[in-house]
Amino acid sequence: MDIVNGYSDHCHCLVSLGSNQNIENIVQLIKGESSYWINKNNLTKEKFAWQEEYFAVSVSESMIEQVRNYIKNQNIHHQKKTFEEEYLEFIEKYNFK
Repeated sequence: MDIVNGYSDHCHCLVSLGSNQNIENIVQLIKGESSYWINKNNLTKEKFAWQEEYFAVSVSESMIEQVRNYIKNQNIHHQKKTFEEEYLEFIEKYNFK
């Protein structure tokens, strides 16, 4: 895990995968461990659970610092646009289906 930050309805994680790891397993571990910790420490009024979906993309080594800065500054980003607006722009910009 390199960096984690989030906003009220989502979080971003920059993770470096080892050769024996895959995104699905890492996401399962992150969601499972964080849900357990949040619920064990009673950090929410109701039982906490992540949504089933997640979105993951690979990042080139040359972009790591930009991604770190993006993740660090979630509050600033979401003062300008919602996560949904940003997500849809990203999908369109990189032609994801």
